[in-house]
Amino acid sequence: MSTTATEHVHDLVGIGFGPSNLALAIALREQGAALDAVFLERQREFGWHRGMLIEGTTMQVSFLKDLATMRNPSSEYSFLNYLKERGRLVDFINHKTMFPSRLEFHDYLEWAAHRFTGQVEYGSEVVAVRPVREDGAVVACEVVVRQGEAVTTRRARNLVIATGLEPVVPEGVETGGRVWHSHELLRRLPELDSPRRLLVLGAGQSGAEVVDHLHQRYPGAEVCAVFAKYGYTPADDSSFANRIFDPQAVDEFHHAPEDVKRMLLDYHGSTNYSVVDMELIDELYRRVYQEKVQGIERLRILNASRLTELTSHAEGVRAVVEHLPTGERTVLEADALVCATGYRSRDPLAMLGELSEHCVRLPGGGPDVGRDYRIATGPEVRCGIYLQGATEGTHGLSSTLLSNTAVRAGEIVQSLTRAADLVSA
Repeated sequence: MSTTATEHVHDLVGIGFGPSNLALAIALREQGAALDAVFLERQREFGWHRGMLIEGTTMQVSFLKDLATMRNPSSEYSFLNYLKERGRLVDFINHKTMFPSRLEFHDYLEWAAHRFTGQVEYGSEVVAVRPVREDGAVVACEVVVRQGEAVTTRRARNLVIATGLEPVVPEGVETGGRVWHSHELLRRLPELDSPRRLLVLGAGQSGAEVVDHLHQRYPGAEVCAVFAKYGYTPADDSSFANRIFDPQAVDEFHHAPEDVKRMLLDYHGSTNYSVVDMELIDELYRRVYQEKVQGIERLRILNASRLTELTSHAEGVRAVVEHLPTGERTVLEADALVCATGYRSRDPLAMLGELSEHCVRLPGGGPDVGRDYRIATGPEVRCGIYLQGATEGTHGLSSTLLSNTAVRAGEIVQSLTRAADLVSA
């Protein structure tokens, strides 16, 4: 496949338009990068974890780690400027919190995304990426896009892949009419009519939030939390531990030996994985205890347990739960099962097709990603392929979190600009 003089080639095509590529669009504009960029987003409109925008839930990261402030404290795209434009700056200050509600932060993201409407093509699903060759070199990427019934293409000198996370369910469990992953929660709950019992798998923050929400929303229902731990584990959000998310920590992690990287990930997994805010843990325990006092145990914690069998039917599910220490099995008929069992990064090389053969891989099979988030490729590849997310093994725990989103976007813009300067030199 060769280029022709009439085919337009973008400087940048961004795949996905969640917080990561939204932050990139902001950085491109603020840092004055004269690059022709377009972003392709599968959703019909901007949205970020809409199914878990539960009323009363708050962010687990400071509002200062928004789309821009860590890179540019005077940015007009900051959360503080959003508050000023919404007329709530003084009210938020009086609220005395660093952690806005999840609903408010989503509104902030939508507010920022609206300013880039002309650069984003919503309802655009990337189905393939193909190399564009010229004189034996890969000089660009051709992105194949499905928009409804139509299939179109975009060509780019650089790709930035930010396709986010995909939900995970336990092996042997299939989602369907009465079995959902937590990311669908608010969309699926209207399907329930006066449920009698609901099951929730998972011991992390999402699992605890789902249990809390169901217990309050359905006062006539029994809510059973099922997980292998003995109890919910508190998140380590202490000041020193939080340094693992600092921009400097990313730099140190990337250059560290592989055994040190693994050690740090193991040490500090409790900052992010399968952990719960202490305040929510205390609240759920308070309810469990109060119900014991009242003699009506509607919130049940089936700890040190696992789901061994699951049968779905039109009206609900039949689950068999095994208590691991004793082997005792309990059969539970329920109206629905919610799998709050987390997410994993999508394989960034899966959509690259033939291009993935030109990417350098690490011993574990993942891509070798440079400090500037550019995937290492063979010398024959002249186009840049950048990755946002799915870089935990090379850049540390903040890979899929908001903590370094603003700084990372700025670093990618600097890399893109350097590459553009080299081409034009």
